[in-house]
This record gives sequence, C-alpha cells and structure tokens, in this order.
Amino acid sequence: MPQLEQFAAPGSEWWRSAVIYQIYPRSFADASGDGIGDLPGITARLDSLADLGVDAIWLSPFMTSPQRDAGYDVADYRDVDPLFGTLADFDTMLTEAHARGIRVVIDLVPNHSSAQHAWFQAALKAAPGSPERARYIFRDGKGENGELPPNNWESVFGGGMWERVTEADGTPGQWYLHIFDPTQPDFDWTNEEVREEFRSILRFWLDRGVDGFRVDVAHGMIKAEGLPDYTPPADADSMGGEEANVPYWGQEAVHDIYRDWHRVLAEYDGDRALCGEAWLPTLKKTALWVRPDEMHQTFNFPYLKTAWDAEELRDVIRDSLDAFGAVGAPSTWVLSNHDVVRHASRLALTADNPQGEGIGPLTPYKPDTATGLARARAATTVMLALPGSAYLYQGEELGLPEAMEIPDAFRQDPTWFRTNGERYGRDGCRVPLPWTADGPSFGFNDSGASWLPQPAHWAAYARDVEAADPDSTLSLYRRLLTARREHGFGSGSLIWEDAGADAVAFRRGDVHVVANLGREPITLPADASVIVASGPLDGSSLPVDTAVWYTARE
Repeated sequence: MPQLEQFAAPGSEWWRSAVIYQIYPRSFADASGDGIGDLPGITARLDSLADLGVDAIWLSPFMTSPQRDAGYDVADYRDVDPLFGTLADFDTMLTEAHARGIRVVIDLVPNHSSAQHAWFQAALKAAPGSPERARYIFRDGKGENGELPPNNWESVFGGGMWERVTEADGTPGQWYLHIFDPTQPDFDWTNEEVREEFRSILRFWLDRGVDGFRVDVAHGMIKAEGLPDYTPPADADSMGGEEANVPYWGQEAVHDIYRDWHRVLAEYDGDRALCGEAWLPTLKKTALWVRPDEMHQTFNFPYLKTAWDAEELRDVIRDSLDAFGAVGAPSTWVLSNHDVVRHASRLALTADNPQGEGIGPLTPYKPDTATGLARARAATTVMLALPGSAYLYQGEELGLPEAMEIPDAFRQDPTWFRTNGERYGRDGCRVPLPWTADGPSFGFNDSGASWLPQPAHWAAYARDVEAADPDSTLSLYRRLLTARREHGFGSGSLIWEDAGADAVAFRRGDVHVVANLGREPITLPADASVIVASGPLDGSSLPVDTAVWYTARE
C-alpha cells in the first residue's frame, strides 16, 4: 500500500497539487440500508477512489446534527451523527484511507451551530446579557416593545436573518442572528470563549489523524461593527460572491481567526491544511484568504462560475494564477460541489442560474444533456491540466447531470421551504450515486431506500457500466488523473498558446492543451500525438465542445 509522507519540503506540500474528491456522505454509499449514506459505506468503496486516482477525500458534515440543513447544523462537534455511524467507524475509515495513500479532509462549520447545540440551549434559558448568550449574537429588537428585528438583513435561505425568542417568563424577548436557517444561530466570534472552543475542536480531530479541514462559510463569522442595515442588489449571489462591502461577509477581522488556526495546525506533522469556502467578489480578495500565515487553500469560485466562453475562461485562469501566485499559494480549481448545479448541466444552461436557485420541473431553460456532458468533459480536461490543486465532486466522474425532475414532495433543501418554492435549491446535485445498473437503488445500498429519488435514466451512468466502457466519462477521468501524475501537472507553470479566439490553449512542458469552445472545428498539427481527449476527434480536427492533450514535434 502507498504510504503518506509526514513532511514535505517547503513549496511541495501535498495540498499544493492534490486532486481532492468531495464525498457528500448521505449520498455516497449506504451500508446500513436506511436510505442515507454512511461512514461504513465510504470505507467499503475506498478501493474505487484509489482506482480513480485521487490524492485525498473531503467529507461533507457527518457530525451530530438534527439534519435541518443536511448536517450543516452541528449539535456536537466532537462526535459522529448516528445516521452516519460512530467515532469508531470514522477511525476505521480514516485508517483504511491512509492505508491506500488517500488523505482525509473533513468539513468544519464554525459560523453557526445547530439550535440544538448545548450552548444555544443554555443561551435560551439564560437572561439577556448573560455569558451564555454572549456566545451567540443576541440583540434587543427595535420598536416600542422590541417587536422589530435589530436590522433589515435577509437570510441566505430567504426571509429575515433574525429570530425572536420567548424568555423564561413567557414574554417576547431578544432576537438572535442566523445568516442561514433559524435553526442555525450564528456564533459571536468576538468572544474569546468561542475561539478557544474551536481551537479545542480542531485539536480533537487533528489528534485522530485528519489531514485538514474544509471551512464552511469561511468569509462569514465576523460581522461589521454596529450591524448596519444592508440591502443586497436584486440579482446578488446569495453567498456574496458578486457583492462588495457586505457587513456580514469578508470582514477584515476574520483573517485573525485563520492566522490563529494556522498556528494550531502547524503544531502537527503531515502538512495539515485548511481550505476555505469563501465567496468573494474578486480573485484578489479571494487570495487574501491564503496568505502564507492563513489558510492553505480556498475554493476558486470565480472559476467555477465562469460561463462556457473562451475569452472568459482564459481571463479567469490568467487572473487566478496571478492572484494566488502573488501570495505564494496554489490556485484551487473546482467545477462542481454540493451547493451548485452539476457542471454537466450548468455549462449548457441558456440563462443565468444564481447559486442556490437550482433547476426543477418548471424551469423554462433546461439544458441539453448531450451538450452539457460534452462541455463538462472538456472543462474537466482543461481543469486537470492546470497547475495547482483540483477538487472533484462525487458523481462528476460518471458525468452525472443535475437531477431536475425531483417531485416537490421529496424536496429537503431549506431553500425550497424558506422561499415557498420559488427556488428549487440544491437537492438536484445531492441525489445518491448509482453504483450498479441493476439492483435496488442502483447499488447505493441493498434495500432500495434512498433519501432523495434517483432518476431512472441514471442506470446508464452506473459505475459498473462505465467501468467497462473505455469511452465513458469514468474512463476519461482515470486517464486524465493518470496522465496528470505522469506529467507533474499539479505543479509548475503554463505557457499560453494561440489556437484562435474560440479556443483555450496552453502548453505544460512538451504537452499542448487545447479546448474548442467555438462553433467550428479546430485543426490540430498533422503530427499531433494524442495523450487524452475529452471526446472523439475527427482526424486532425478538434470538434466543438472538446478538449485534448497532445505532443507534437517542434
């Protein structure tokens, strides 16, 4: 079995070039048969990830939670929710992953807890101004009797960002802040007790051997002093990715938290890493999260949100390499995750689809499946040739499209309920994976249960079908990851080349990478020797929505 290096020379740490596979535990593999994926299910499928060729896995939340927001409402940061197993199951999974040379990154949710967290329950029972309430953001309301919220902020999930409590004597009382759902009260990160608690939580998991943390809502946590009113633009991204100077996103003081956490991780061997989910308006602002004494990675959401347009794609790659390189950090490329429409559908959309809106039965601009898959394969072929680290979202290696026909009665995303059905939310990218074309729930488990319904046509995307097909998306991903390692594409730099206005073209060493985003084929050199292509080539022509890696005599 491959062994993990405990240390790396400065500048060659594993996280700088790793391909990291995101596991959404409730939808990956279900060993218990209850319809919800679990840790033993992950352990049983680790060989498939080793075969794929990834360097690490990132697990979305599995900690104790009432599951009002799919685990992003944590009630106990030091335990595993029974839905997913036990701490012993986690330890087994971690050991087995490490035995295969796969590192393990886990999700940490520090902006808010569950309303069921012991601290918040104590706060509800305590008096205004008490130490218990000081751990969260409680404020008196406005109006003659405090009947109005402290400010006008609107929740990411829809509705107001404040919830009023009933005091112990039965009277209406203070309000508490929740950027997301009312069951997710925000911590007050100006409170040293909160900071010390999270240092302890970090050490709890680091002591168990985790290799790093993906930090949820890393640009939140600190709110502007005085909590001033703020009304976002009507077309604003719900997570603030297109907005500047938002009083609850991207405040300067949040960087002090990550400098503190950086010092905690530095106490441990193995180059432990922090990766931030920070939706920010520019790449230069995003790069501030990965200065040398802060986080190690942060997701490149401007890259994820880039349309299928050659000029835009060239610009975001160039700007990313410049911005992250200026602070000595790798760019961290990503095309899909559990919060956005899968890129096998998103890249063929014909209208804007803001983060969190989703696609559903009544969406008028549904994408063409064949176009979306071709573009997704080409986009991944470009992404995995770029220097830096790359994140893959479970199921994208199968070419899974967004599940667009989920009946309303089965929806579970809080966004759907908080907006009264105006936004479909994120359920469509969270449907359990198909492992086998036959059998109950496509091999997700042996019982046939599934917490979200799986589309019948997903049988064609099942892993066992694709594993046997050399032209499948799974086979493409395997070839790309093998070639990426062989050519050392995770490090180094690139040289831009000119293949026309509708192409993205660059060179990595002696390997040329070309993607055709136009409407006409692109002619390749007659002596081009193809390493990997996202789709069939037509002789020496590169068809539209296709990308290729090749070498040629100079």
